[in-house]
Amino acid sequence: MTDPFIELRNIRKEFAGVVALDDMSLTVREAEIHCLAGENGSGKSTIIKVMSGVYQPDRGEILIRGQQVPRLNPIASIDHGIQVIYQDFSLFGNLTVAENLAMNVQLREKHRLMNWRRTREIAREAVDRLGVELDLDAEVGHLPTAGKQLVAIARALMSDARLIIMDEPTTALTRREVETLFRIVRDIQSRGIAVLFVSHKMREMLEISETITVMRNGSLVADGPTSEFDEALITRHMTGSDIISEPYVWTPPSGAPQSPRLEVRGLGLKGAYEDVDLTIRPGEIVGLTGLMGSGRTELALSLFGMAPADHGDVKVDGKPVALRTTQEAIAAGIAYVPEDRLSEGLFLTQSIDRNILSTSYEALSPGLTIDKTRAAEMAAETIDTMQIATPTGDKLVKELSGGNQQRVVLGRWLLTDARVLILNGPTVGVDVGSKAEIHRKIRDLAREQGLAVLMISDDVPELVQNCNRLVLMHRGRLVEEFESAGTSEEAIGDKLKAFR
Repeated sequence: MTDPFIELRNIRKEFAGVVALDDMSLTVREAEIHCLAGENGSGKSTIIKVMSGVYQPDRGEILIRGQQVPRLNPIASIDHGIQVIYQDFSLFGNLTVAENLAMNVQLREKHRLMNWRRTREIAREAVDRLGVELDLDAEVGHLPTAGKQLVAIARALMSDARLIIMDEPTTALTRREVETLFRIVRDIQSRGIAVLFVSHKMREMLEISETITVMRNGSLVADGPTSEFDEALITRHMTGSDIISEPYVWTPPSGAPQSPRLEVRGLGLKGAYEDVDLTIRPGEIVGLTGLMGSGRTELALSLFGMAPADHGDVKVDGKPVALRTTQEAIAAGIAYVPEDRLSEGLFLTQSIDRNILSTSYEALSPGLTIDKTRAAEMAAETIDTMQIATPTGDKLVKELSGGNQQRVVLGRWLLTDARVLILNGPTVGVDVGSKAEIHRKIRDLAREQGLAVLMISDDVPELVQNCNRLVLMHRGRLVEEFESAGTSEEAIGDKLKAFR
């Protein structure tokens, strides 16, 4: 066992009388891959900011390599070799890869003017050190999520990092990208650098880490070697209870055959997908998965009128529908929850109420003014129905946890009398407790309101557990279909691996 790199002992932190950390202790050892788990609001972000010097603890001790640090500020934290890679990566989107990688080094070298030759030297060294290929002249804002993450990791290594903290590093990555990230993390570890993973994804924790620490309500509830944990135990520690999820079973009604709620025939979009045939009946939840570039998101966007198909037909409840715009899709009863709720699904600087009502203002204003009484009633009913944890609908939606934000997006569409619900990554970045509740709500909506649900996800266990059928997409075509009841997660995973 290696020596401790950083030790936090009995840390307490309050904000306006609210206890965020209560007697919290955490030890990360040299060259260790350590996972920090906990639900949203458990204190994970606060403990990261204490380690990085952003927050000063009200009580407790911080030791780095056995030496007590009386006051740790951000500069001192970086000097000690602590680097944090946040979910937004903290990169300059309008600068090139080379400029992002070289900026900190050039500042340390106290260059008053940008030395372009030195910039490329630094950037090339950073990329070579990481062992990946990156276009140094590419603008970072145009890179995919996985590319931005590589830039952030390479930049951290150029700062002589001894501990790299990764906050939800796999949230927006495909399984293949996750495997690449894990390879890089293990390579970083082999150089004597510790990595602290902060994650909701229990399977990934068990796969990559050597030690797991679980937080709940600002306190330490479990800590030990990864070999002592399994998914059920981590869930129990995180939530304080066991979460049991039964597979979703859809039973067609007796009597006459049920007509499809959504029927897609020969749909195609040049360069994205071709010859897509798909039917979903009322109450069905159909899963769709495939590797990055399979065309699954483009198909979802076409069904919501954001990327109109070149040819093919779509029917809702037997009636042909034109899907050239999102307005036409909504009018046809189709709703879409995007994968990136922060940039595509929410108005972050607006209230919860306004976000919920954003698809209903036309119905609320038959004349020149909005029926404010009815609007307030609809928003309050949705908050109650979706169990959104908030004292008031006036609260800004950006202040909610990821799970509650997702409930806002789902609740918005209930007010449109949607008949088809397309979910792209429905629980991305959501903790295990909220994830189970969102799954339960989706099932209830399908059963009770007869929604036809298309659930798109990289999370194969999520699809197997919550869908009655699964469809695989590869190179723009639907290539195979499974009944969830007779299909294992391993069988789907093997099929996906064969596509690589």
